[in-house]
Amino acid sequence: MKKANLIYILPNLFTASSIFVGVISMVEASKGNFVTASWLILLALVFDGLDGRIARMTNTTSKFGVEFDSLADIVSFGVAPAMLLYFFAGDAFGRFGILVSALYVIFGAIRLARFNISTAKTDPNVFIGLPIPTAAIFISMWILLFVKYGLEDFRIVLLLLALGVAVLMVSNFRYPSFKKVQLDKPMVFKTMIILVLAASLLYLFAAEGFALIILAYVLYGPLRGMRTLSLRQTRFKR
Repeated sequence: MKKANLIYILPNLFTASSIFVGVISMVEASKGNFVTASWLILLALVFDGLDGRIARMTNTTSKFGVEFDSLADIVSFGVAPAMLLYFFAGDAFGRFGILVSALYVIFGAIRLARFNISTAKTDPNVFIGLPIPTAAIFISMWILLFVKYGLEDFRIVLLLLALGVAVLMVSNFRYPSFKKVQLDKPMVFKTMIILVLAASLLYLFAAEGFALIILAYVLYGPLRGMRTLSLRQTRFKR
């Protein structure tokens, strides 16, 4: 019985670690350590990904774990990136900077609430609206680029981008979920090669690589929606 209890705690420890790292990120951002704060949000994503997988591997999934994970997400991928955004860019734009950070958190909470009540009804291979962890990594990686290339004079662009991803979180655009991807045997080797090459590029150009990958994923939803709308209009004309 004691062993079972310890196994039950394990995935929740990773969830708690995600919250802890998110809080440290906020502290670092308040000190002006924006690079450290940005990478800490990525680390929080790693912990967030591990908790669910470990819970499924050990058969310790529970309603408590699901709710705890959701609350952790609003801290690590809602409040933490919003504060990072405010300290880096929003503070210079007064109320507008506060508004963007606040809307990001509010829309992120709405996205999580909608996800929690619709999980059983939607296709597990698709997300409705941009996932909040993706939005958080988008903000943190682009802040890294702004710092690296000295683009602080264009911080208003970052605020507008953050406002855009906040709206995408509560949109009806569909995004692919890779949680249950199954590959045929011939594709496993090719996929491994592609992943190794991608990892090599990320090693050389970490911030740029992550930023471009996340940007491509963020744009996928609107582009797919525009394509679907275009096809429907074409069929209607026929």
